[in-house]
Amino acid sequence: MSRSHLAGRVAGLGTTVFSEFSALAARHGAVNLGQGFPDFDGPEEVKEAAVRAIREGSNQYAPSMGARELRGAIAEHAARFYGQQVDPDTMVTVTSGATEALLDAILGLVDPGDEVIVFEPFYDSYVANLAFVGATPRYVPLRPPDAHHATWWFDGAELEAAFGPRTRLLILNTPHNPTGKVFTREELERIGALCERHGVTVLADEVYEHIVFAPARHVRPSTVPALAGRTVTVSSMGKTFSLTGWKIGWIIAPPPLRDAVQRAHQFVTFATASPFQAATAVALRMPDAYFQTLAEHYRARRELLLGGLREAGLPAHAPEGSYFILADISQQGFPDDAAFCRALVTRGGVAAIPPSVFYSAEHRHLGHGFARFAFCKTQGVLEEGVRRLREGLSKLR
Repeated sequence: MSRSHLAGRVAGLGTTVFSEFSALAARHGAVNLGQGFPDFDGPEEVKEAAVRAIREGSNQYAPSMGARELRGAIAEHAARFYGQQVDPDTMVTVTSGATEALLDAILGLVDPGDEVIVFEPFYDSYVANLAFVGATPRYVPLRPPDAHHATWWFDGAELEAAFGPRTRLLILNTPHNPTGKVFTREELERIGALCERHGVTVLADEVYEHIVFAPARHVRPSTVPALAGRTVTVSSMGKTFSLTGWKIGWIIAPPPLRDAVQRAHQFVTFATASPFQAATAVALRMPDAYFQTLAEHYRARRELLLGGLREAGLPAHAPEGSYFILADISQQGFPDDAAFCRALVTRGGVAAIPPSVFYSAEHRHLGHGFARFAFCKTQGVLEEGVRRLREGLSKLR
């Protein structure tokens, strides 16, 4: 028997759930409320800035760490929204999207045999990246709201027990995909105290930083004193400016951590698209009104989908941030979330994502009672999705 062509590090990785359900949605003419990308474009002035940069000759390699104009804009943005002082020359690296930034950070900071703490459910690339470097994830489950907790929460004792002598990194996603949780300052301080005690670095994925709904407020983990010197902040322009196809991301970190990430980045992509970097600098300098309006528009979309889910018989808690809703499907008569989501897309005409894929094998059952819906869609698409949900669930039973 011939040896498999697959390397061991990818042998267990199949097609992502996003690709699978987007293909099913297309095949069945379903409203795609699964994959989390907007079906509308970002600001015209930002798109025009990219066109202008191309016409003016910004078409060759940018510096590996990122165009100086964009690094400066990233530093200005950090000061404007978080009061954070960032040196654009020693603390910033621009990457090809946040996904590359996450990989670069893990490549630069984690060795084979190290342990990494991961809250679950988790964005699927985290664990794949840990497999690439031969690290071991230690999972801490987020629990759904209950009589004692208004939002998703974690058990402090479970978190503390996850730390050990081989713990190198903790991955923290806030606002959180897929639960919509926004970690509070108190929670971040608790995490920071543990990381400080154990000498652990934090990788903070903050791509939904501007999609937060009052009274929740996004606290940048690196602005918490215990985390300030040990956090790599990851963000991108795709979610905030509805231009996910541009793939412009970045990290902010203290110089020694930034150096570790930059060493990996220079051999992963080396540099990122020059004209889109120029346009992202324009985007980050947009007036405060843009960012306020963004949250207001997403709040209206959230309320539309929340109402539709509840009227269809799928209870759901309002997310504090991001553009995802986890709806309760536990009373729909299906053995798990994957079975429900396949029936919903093929017979109900609406695509959602089964969130059990965002859990470890040990805790996969925690996702079986939910389905993830995205509301980063136009009002017409959301209204049609809501209509199909109201009329279609009866077809599934």
